Amino acid sequence: MKKYILFDNDGVLVHTEPLYFKANIMALQEYFNISLEFEEYMKIMSEGTTVWQKAFEKGFSQKEIEKAKNQRNEYYQNFLRTENILIPQVKEVLEKLSKKYKMGIVTTSRRVDFEIIHKNLGIVDYMDFVLSEEDYNFAKPHPEPYLKGLEMFKADKDETIVIEDSTRGLSSAYKAGIQCVIVKNEFTITQDFSKASYFIDTLSELETILN
Repeated sequence: MKKYILFDNDGVLVHTEPLYFKANIMALQEYFNISLEFEEYMKIMSEGTTVWQKAFEKGFSQKEIEKAKNQRNEYYQNFLRTENILIPQVKEVLEKLSKKYKMGIVTTSRRVDFEIIHKNLGIVDYMDFVLSEEDYNFAKPHPEPYLKGLEMFKADKDETIVIEDSTRGLSSAYKAGIQCVIVKNEFTITQDFSKASYFIDTLSELETILN
């Protein structure tokens, strides 16, 4: 019987992935005159590599790439402040689940971005804790993030379930020995989810699985 739920953030609780994609392609174009198509971006994300590899291959320095990354982060944060990122029904689902389960967020997003995202959403009110990039030595797909989530709850793996939307997140949960539910979305639908325990189209279907 499940008692604990560990949620990924981006693509599961909030609709931020299109904004991150847009910020990346803007910075690549502006600083390096590199165009990045959606399909290529999806391939990079599924492989766990980086969009900046294209700049490395063109001979740009680490210093130049860091400058572009900073601009990407600025674009992204501006989008987060101005765009609608709330996924329909998420808060209602979390409110119901919070009455039966302990819940936490395990994200590899930077804390500063996470705080901008959740400033006025009320989602974190239903969570017992939030773990972000700064809380780990190794990011997903390494198991450390979800193992740390277990530690926060002092939970057994069999009592816990992970909600993810990416191969990297699934791999992290799988290596940690925790069952994983995949929420399908356009940014990750083509990835290999063969190790997932369940698939759902929206978070509102989660309660059926848990029951």
